[in-house]
Amino acid sequence: MTSDVTAAVEAVYRADWGKIVATLIKLMGDFDLAEESAQDAFAAAIDQWPTSGIPEVPSAWVIQTARHKAIDRIRRRSNYSEKLDLYLKSGFLREIENPDYDDSAIPDDRLRLIVTCCHPALAPEAQVALTLRTLCGLETDEIARAFLVPTATMAQRLVRAKRKIRDAGIPYVVPAASEMKDRLEAVLTVIYLVFNEGYAATRGRLLRSDLCAEAIRLARLLRALMSPRTPAEATALLALMLLHDARRDARLDDAGDVVILEEQDRRRWDRGQIAEALPLVEESFRAGLSSFGLQAAIAAVHCQAPRPEDTDWPHILRLYDQLERLEPSPIVSLNRAVAVAMVNGPEAGLAIIDSLAAGDLQNYHLLHAARADFLRRLGSREQAAGSYRRALALVSNESERRFLDRRLREIQAS
Repeated sequence: MTSDVTAAVEAVYRADWGKIVATLIKLMGDFDLAEESAQDAFAAAIDQWPTSGIPEVPSAWVIQTARHKAIDRIRRRSNYSEKLDLYLKSGFLREIENPDYDDSAIPDDRLRLIVTCCHPALAPEAQVALTLRTLCGLETDEIARAFLVPTATMAQRLVRAKRKIRDAGIPYVVPAASEMKDRLEAVLTVIYLVFNEGYAATRGRLLRSDLCAEAIRLARLLRALMSPRTPAEATALLALMLLHDARRDARLDDAGDVVILEEQDRRRWDRGQIAEALPLVEESFRAGLSSFGLQAAIAAVHCQAPRPEDTDWPHILRLYDQLERLEPSPIVSLNRAVAVAMVNGPEAGLAIIDSLAAGDLQNYHLLHAARADFLRRLGSREQAAGSYRRALALVSNESERRFLDRRLREIQAS
């Protein structure tokens, strides 16, 4: 029974944390109180469910318990009377579950609160990090990986962002439609990073389909919300995620091990999803050049190649050249190095990798994995083995770890 409860609590936490906290912020209007009360409720579930049984709707139980835990926290505060009066006026302590404000502008709790948390008074990185942690359920180390910073650094950023919200009295209100433009970039970034964590999870199994599906759902909703003048970036992001997600079923074998792109069974790709995405790529390009649009175009070239050897790598390289000029970053340069290697040979790609190795990517396992692959293709087995070992020391996902370990053993045996 204990193991069943633990599994149930973990499943609710991973699948519904963001929805639960979004609902609680909607009810309470208090960022810290919502998150703390949700944590208290999950702790209560671990204590109570072994004897009371797992509820029929676990997430609803957590939300209701969190409301009670919030009341307990308010009562323990020195300014209890003032806070209690505030929450009575807000409607939090009434029996009804629905707020009184008009939410028709953004008809989805989670998207509404993502937009709300992306407040322009916060630094862009703080907006994105705080939203990922609170509303999307990503752990601090998962967010740190997305920003290529140490976990301790990201933890400090999150604390500072919460403190600024509290000290500056930043309200959690639905922004007017005219304010959406100022928040769009951060909202799109949040949605894409949620997708990325689902596509290549920090821990456990490589894929988290729940996060990928939720990111695609939010992108569809955002695009519909901003119609008929949907920004090119919103259309491009939806296309990009659809194209990546279309390859999902081919990315792992039956044992859960990684299958790299050139070895995937392309018959398992979702051709319907690819067909939906390709016109969106063209639509986004007609509306204007964007980072997501160029990334989507690169993904489209891969998805349109019937065989690995049919991939138009010179075209991909040209797109990466444009992307690097438009939005230079170490990750873009790393990905471009792969295209360079496919067009001009692994030695050319290796030169780019080596120039990146001393910078922000020195502790990024995929840089060392790419370096190992280039060295392997050049016949430098000993150096390749060293890079595989470095990648293994840095990787946190078990599926990727097994893949790298297999590559290391293969090169040592050759």
